[in-house]
Amino acid sequence: MAGRIPQGFIDELVSRSDIVEIIGARVALKKSGREFKACCPFHNEKTPSFWVSPDKQFYHCFGCGAHGTVVGFLMQYEKLSFIEALEDLAQRAGLELPGGSHESANAPGFDLHQVLGQAAQFFAQNLQDSERARAYITRRGIESHTAKKFLLGYATESWNALLNRFGQQPADRERLQLAGLVIERERKAGERDPGFYDRFRDRLMFPIRDSRGRIMGFGGRVLDQGEPKYLNSPETPLFHKGRELYGLYEAKQARNDFRRVIVVEGYMDVVRLHQAGITYALATLGTATTQEHLNRIFRLTSEVVFCFDGDRAGRQAAWRALENALPLARDGRELRFLFLPEGEDPDSLVGKEGQQAFEARMDRAMPLSEYLVAQLVQQTDLSHADGRARLAALARPLFGRMPDGVLRELIADALAEQIRMPADRLRHLLQDANTPSTAAGARPPRGPGTSGPSPSPHPDSRMKSGRRNMLSQAIGLVLHFPTAARSIDTASIARIDHPGIPVLRELIEQARQVQAPSTATLLERWRDRPELPRLEAIAAETPMVSDSQAAARELEMAVRKLAQDLGPGRRTDELLKKARETGLNSDEKTELGLLLKGRTRQGPDA
Repeated sequence: MAGRIPQGFIDELVSRSDIVEIIGARVALKKSGREFKACCPFHNEKTPSFWVSPDKQFYHCFGCGAHGTVVGFLMQYEKLSFIEALEDLAQRAGLELPGGSHESANAPGFDLHQVLGQAAQFFAQNLQDSERARAYITRRGIESHTAKKFLLGYATESWNALLNRFGQQPADRERLQLAGLVIERERKAGERDPGFYDRFRDRLMFPIRDSRGRIMGFGGRVLDQGEPKYLNSPETPLFHKGRELYGLYEAKQARNDFRRVIVVEGYMDVVRLHQAGITYALATLGTATTQEHLNRIFRLTSEVVFCFDGDRAGRQAAWRALENALPLARDGRELRFLFLPEGEDPDSLVGKEGQQAFEARMDRAMPLSEYLVAQLVQQTDLSHADGRARLAALARPLFGRMPDGVLRELIADALAEQIRMPADRLRHLLQDANTPSTAAGARPPRGPGTSGPSPSPHPDSRMKSGRRNMLSQAIGLVLHFPTAARSIDTASIARIDHPGIPVLRELIEQARQVQAPSTATLLERWRDRPELPRLEAIAAETPMVSDSQAAARELEMAVRKLAQDLGPGRRTDELLKKARETGLNSDEKTELGLLLKGRTRQGPDA
């Protein structure tokens, strides 16, 4: 989806969406007091523990912990991307998604889905009419039912076959160009209308479909020799190569549960694997596997097998995939790497071995941790100290990109064994080396439509128990009763540089900005920011008060207490005490100097 979606539109979309109606269409909800309950759709249970709150526009399962907004439900239940979930809600509300394809592609006379669908039918008929193209797919082992399943087609060798069929009028040619199907000829001096020509010529055509089965682009493979071997549609209002996965629609049609997903490199690999019964194969579109690709895949399953050719190009592609996957390698997710024998690819190998033998290879694929360590070890000489130090240096940036968790600890242990250093010492060195880059602002990408200051640490990280509880309570009051925040003055905590305070301040400001704020509208403003899981967990807790008036009183007291406990004067006293007792590091000395200068400017009683 091109362009930024305004936060105001997301707010309106969430406020106009009835979470009870949308979830109720998929789950048998029963009214229970002011809320609704059901057996959770995300895990097996006999006693209902799944609750939906129409007031908060929020759902929560007390059994498995699943919770979120109406957008989050569609993403989790329907396996949609964020943009696709917004599209679904916008369609229900009779709205058009701004900043993207709907403003251009679906303007009057510019239904690009229809244009691309007609082109796919044209290519499919060409395949039936071309003996040469049919002989090619037969030679490649593609059966007729598979060709129909994937809507395979053929673009003839003509420079204007598609153009002559669908581009008779100037508006038709404009549509074809916007859809990426034709290219404007190079304009010569004084020439008013240079004309167009077909982008795809003499290629086997692979339509690329979105989650609803609509065609958004094409990939074309040459039948004989030629360059480029594969040609994709260009970026269009509908098609964005770095985000899409070939075979995703077909995989969802074949199964509704995914124990794992295998990611391969080519269109033909996907087609042949599906034909062999491996209907969970997907491919990136000639690009490295990105975090956006992986986020889409992890909504389907927690196990991913990357499959690459055993040549040098395959190994390079595997390493790029590893680097992009590291920030998402959280506990509970399994990423593995399968390298095929030299000269083989998934297309050829599954044809020789069949489904069972190929899946057995997947079962033996190398785990991410093992692959990472093995690749680093190959680049060093561990027989001397310099080589072992080099191994630590190579591991340092990779280690820093990984989230905290068991996997990260196990990789540190494996590296320590190779370096011959105590694991705790190596872990400390790797962590210290990555602290400056983290402090400098290296953070996960922010989601569409978010605004406000950059993400700060979790509301309760690195705080003492009393402060953590007070801060969490204040955040909970804003989330449960957003209108209570409208009377709160945040000036007293505006200058406090303490983990979690920026989150509270931003939440209060957001509650003031939204015309009719709810728990859901606030949470959606934190979509794809690192604080969201913790905020959702707080939103799922039972509120400490029962109405907005009481919440406003409690929130005002909490803010006043936080200002007293965490204000600049308190921090100055803490640093002075530490300086007397244990000494300060360089950062703390700098901070204390700035605080003392501020106190001097404000007077001795400040």
